[in-house]
Amino acid sequence: MHILDVLENAVEAGASKIELSIEEDLPNDLLRIKVADNGRGMDQDTVERVRDPFFSTRSSRRVGLGIPLFAAAAERCGGGLTIRSRAEEGTTVVATFRHSHIDRPPLGDMVSTLLCLILGQERVDLHYTHRVGTRAFEMDTEEVRARLGEVPLSHPAVRKWLREYLTEGLRSLRS
Repeated sequence: MHILDVLENAVEAGASKIELSIEEDLPNDLLRIKVADNGRGMDQDTVERVRDPFFSTRSSRRVGLGIPLFAAAAERCGGGLTIRSRAEEGTTVVATFRHSHIDRPPLGDMVSTLLCLILGQERVDLHYTHRVGTRAFEMDTEEVRARLGEVPLSHPAVRKWLREYLTEGLRSLRS
């Protein structure tokens, strides 16, 4: 849910391109999650305040728990969370965890998380990379769109293919 929350923040910030990279460095006992976007970014004051759960840039509610909870989860597991952002240039959020930490939340259903963004946001391209040791899986919706031409990612046959492709790609990291 932390990853989906940061992806949704990028969409709300007007991003048209989002890079999600997950690195599981088992020899160094490190899990690194990075989300970078080309959205409107934040000024330094906002970056400093975004960890406050009672701060939000949204007008629909007065709290913003996503980043504070993500940061707390990372810190609880021997890691941390950094945010780099510049107004009109985008934002990069990096969370690190000790991979083997007993309290580290699982990555969860990454296929559904990715499909939620890909299928729910036709105007946003996602470049996804996931590494486990020396194995890597990569998918870029910009490349998929180029091959599909006028066929939307939400077409039933494309949705089915995306689910199968992501499932097999992530499975290949574990075998």
